[in-house]
Order: sequence, then structure tokens, then C-alpha cells
Amino acid sequence: MAERMLNVAQAADILGTTERFPRRLIAERRIRFVRVGRHVRIPESALAAFVEANTVRPLQRRGRRCGRAA
Repeated sequence: MAERMLNVAQAADILGTTERFPRRLIAERRIRFVRVGRHVRIPESALAAFVEANTVRPLQRRGRRCGRAA
């Protein structure tokens, strides 16, 4: 089965942004995309990979710091 291809509006909706942001990602070649004639499509896996690569993980605390006497 073929992978689902998203248009710019669908990609923007998934990312929760305007259409300008995915268009900029495409123009800067920061995301994988496919040209079908003059149409641009973004594979769902490329969008998921972009989100995963740019996800910032929280810091892990190793222990509580002891308070200092002032």
C-alpha cells in the first residue's frame, strides 16, 4: 500500500501552523517532499520524522539539590 501524501494545507493542519511554515520548510529543503507536476506533496513519514528530529526532550533530574544557608 502506498504511503499517504499530504498537501501543504494538510501538513500545516497537522503541525498546527499556517501554510507558510511548511512552504518555508520545503523552500529551505528542511523536509522531504515530492513534486507532482506543479503540486507539492509531503509524505506522512517525512512529517513524522521532522517532528521527531525537532522534539526537545525534558531534562532528567538526578536528585534534589541541598539548600544553602545564607
